[in-house]
Order: sequence, then C-alpha cells, then structure tokens
Amino acid sequence: MSVRVLVADDQEIVRTGLTMILNAQPGIEVVAEAPDGRRAVDLARQLRPDVCLLDVRMPEMDGLEATRLLAGPDVADPLAVVVITTFDLDEYVYAALRAGARGFLLKDAGPALLSQAVHAAANGDALIAPSVTTRLLRTFADAAPARPPRQPVDPLTDREEQVLARVARGRTNNEIADELFITLSTVKTHVTALMLKLGVRNRVEIAMWAYETNRVRPGA
Repeated sequence: MSVRVLVADDQEIVRTGLTMILNAQPGIEVVAEAPDGRRAVDLARQLRPDVCLLDVRMPEMDGLEATRLLAGPDVADPLAVVVITTFDLDEYVYAALRAGARGFLLKDAGPALLSQAVHAAANGDALIAPSVTTRLLRTFADAAPARPPRQPVDPLTDREEQVLARVARGRTNNEIADELFITLSTVKTHVTALMLKLGVRNRVEIAMWAYETNRVRPGA
C-alpha cells in the first residue's frame, strides 16, 4: 500500500517538481497539493495523508504554525510532518521540529533522500538531512531553553546513553547497529526505551534532549 503524501509549497514550480519526484518513487503517492499553510491544514485534516511535506515559509499560515496544528503536542491524533526548506540554519525549521515535525530536508536533497524521509515519517521514525543534523540541533540548543530539560523517568543505561549520543549525531539505526555491534532490532528497542524514558515522541526530540542536557557537545 502506497504512502499517501500531501505537498505544500507556495511556489507552483516547486510543488510540481516535488510531486513528480515523489510519484516516481516506489510506494509513494501524492494525494493533494496546497499553495499555503492554511489550505495544507484544511486538506490534511480532510484527507488524513500518511505524511505532510510542508515548506517553512508560506503565505496565509507558515509551515511552523501548520506543523503545530497538525502534529503539535496538543493534537490528539497527530499527523506525520516533514519540513522542507531552502535554508539549512533557519530558526523556523528548529521551531517546526519543536512543534512536532518528524523530519527536515533541504530542497536540494534529491529523490533518494526525499523518499527516505517520507517513508521514515510514515513509519513513525524521523530523518533530518545528514549534512545539517548536528549543526542545526546544536546551533539552536545552545540557546537557553524556555524551561529546564525534562529528566528521564528512569536513569538511562550505559547502552541507552551510547544509542542516545549516536541518534543525536544523526546516525541511522543501521549505522548505530554497526558501530555498537548489536542487531537492528536491539537498536529499535533502545530507541523506543529512550522515547518512553524521556517522554518524547520521536528521534528528533531525542536528539534535541541530548544537546539540551549536554550529553552531546559541539565538535564531540
């Protein structure tokens, strides 16, 4: 069964290009397009796509507010959102991840990475463009948080700390398995345990928590 995607971007040529790329990928179908954030929210609520691909800067309503309305912590049944933008150090992107987005990509990411991000979001995972993962997170995590980072409900094990650090550096589950000499299923088990202990919803939030608590430091 194909992953159903909504594409929102205020530039028609970009929407058309993204739609053509996604429809050419196996197991992906674009079911709607929107020229602004407000229309994107309306269509998303009506159609309930598997993934919403949202540009950050749009008229009527920007991608940040649209993400919050579709995937924010107060949404009872959140949708999967992937943010796509031209700017790799845009504060709105970080805020969108805060609001619940499951991924972040640059518009020059290419078909393969775009497809990976859509499939990851549909599967409940998250993908951030590898070229900007740690730079994006640590740039904005350096700013003082609005409130102290939450503490885990139970102490992290040594292995969970190892997995945490690698998630924060943008490693995939397969890469973590290879580096730690453990199975892929074991990595997934540790990631799930981290989400439960930290009270977060996805690996993006795991990574942000790691930077906020100085588990991972710039350049480390």
